[in-house]
Amino acid sequence: MRTIEHWIDGTTTRGGSTRTGEVYDPATGRRQADVLLAEPSDVDTAVAAAAKAFALWSDSSLTRRARVMFAFRELLVRHEDELARIISSEHGKVIDDARGEIVRGREVVEYACGIAEALKGSFSDQVSSDVDVYGFRQPLGVCAGITPFNFPIMVPLWMHPMAIATGNTFVLKPSERDPSVSRMVAELYAEAGLPDGVFNVVQGDKVAVDAILDHPGIAAVSFVGSTPVAKYVHERASATGKRVQALGGAKNHAVVLPDADLEFAADQLTAAAFGSAGQRCMAVSVGVAVGDAADALVKVLERKAGEVKVGPGSEPSSDMGPLVTRAAKERVVNAVATGAEQGATVVVDGRGLSVDGHEDGFFVGPSILDHVTTDMDAYREEIFGPVLSVVRCDTVDEAIALINANPYGNGTAIFTSSGDAARRFQRAVKVGMVGVNVPIPVPMSYYSFGGWKDSLIGDSPIHGPEGVRFYTRAKVVTSRWPHARARFSFPASE
Repeated sequence: MRTIEHWIDGTTTRGGSTRTGEVYDPATGRRQADVLLAEPSDVDTAVAAAAKAFALWSDSSLTRRARVMFAFRELLVRHEDELARIISSEHGKVIDDARGEIVRGREVVEYACGIAEALKGSFSDQVSSDVDVYGFRQPLGVCAGITPFNFPIMVPLWMHPMAIATGNTFVLKPSERDPSVSRMVAELYAEAGLPDGVFNVVQGDKVAVDAILDHPGIAAVSFVGSTPVAKYVHERASATGKRVQALGGAKNHAVVLPDADLEFAADQLTAAAFGSAGQRCMAVSVGVAVGDAADALVKVLERKAGEVKVGPGSEPSSDMGPLVTRAAKERVVNAVATGAEQGATVVVDGRGLSVDGHEDGFFVGPSILDHVTTDMDAYREEIFGPVLSVVRCDTVDEAIALINANPYGNGTAIFTSSGDAARRFQRAVKVGMVGVNVPIPVPMSYYSFGGWKDSLIGDSPIHGPEGVRFYTRAKVVTSRWPHARARFSFPASE
């Protein structure tokens, strides 16, 4: 059985790990590899290597850092197919979806290629007699990332290129469910010319997470995952003086007004709800049908859900693959059953789906629940699977109030042909990322990604300008080159 190891100080290693976890092929339900589960001593080793590398890397020129990022970007392009196959084999998502997450992650690398522009400082001449003031930003030290299974390459790429380009070194703890692609990324960094110890991968579970959160040698932690764990990470890491990015869960709503193109809206909702088997933090899990749109929208959604081809991610004909684990499959099946018990109408039932030749795979088909109310579990809980709940509202203002009352505030969308309604919606809704006729409004790399309320613990979004600020700290210098005897006065008073 293949064992997936750590990558520390430029090489693969078992370190002090004696425990392993199992990695499955979600399409077949069969175990395909073991992954090492780090002990605190492995985290210590990785941090020591990163701390040693920081001394030189932080002093490297912006030109050198940019050149490494350009080379790394080209290697991501060259190996895109191989990376996508690795992701699909362990996560289950279809190959095209895996390619999509590589591209979205690569956009952050492209932003990091322009790090010299992003790190330009400021200068104020002659603020007082012969006194100048200028500011610049410096790296923090060793940074760490704790990332989820649902985007095994994209989410880490939203972290480590920004940290490394700004002069930090990095320790990544990827999900133990689909860990292989992070190892390959480490190899691509080495091929791009990144010095040993600047980027390290420690495989593991909660033991490794807690070791990272408590380690005195780590200056900052970036996390993406569920809200309860995000709160835990933020509290525990902050208690040890670390900077923390902690992005939590979501319950993303898409509002459809009666004046929307229902065929277009239903197409977009179908892709957004069922793509990647609904295992996206930006997936649309609630369709809000307003007024007369409701019955007609549900009929179109029912038809389009029936057209979704479910199968192994490796098959080009598949639109949607399996869930990542058997436990995830059981959770989704139970969520549909609970929705029916609590009074929702099961319009499309994905339970019991069997894929020929893959009967033991973790498959659940697209499911649609209509007449869902806010007190039902299907609305309140983050199902994280291919289940779309339809809630009915009479007006757009009622829809806005519904969204604002929800504890999550990651992403939302509105489908309409009314500019007035769209503008009113985008200004009034209390959500961090808003789409107008765009179901998954993930911003480009030169903007920052982050929600509001329970979707972002603390105030540090990820990548873009906010990423540069998170991984650096400001320094301001007030200078004077005297040519006369100093006076006993405050410089700004002269």
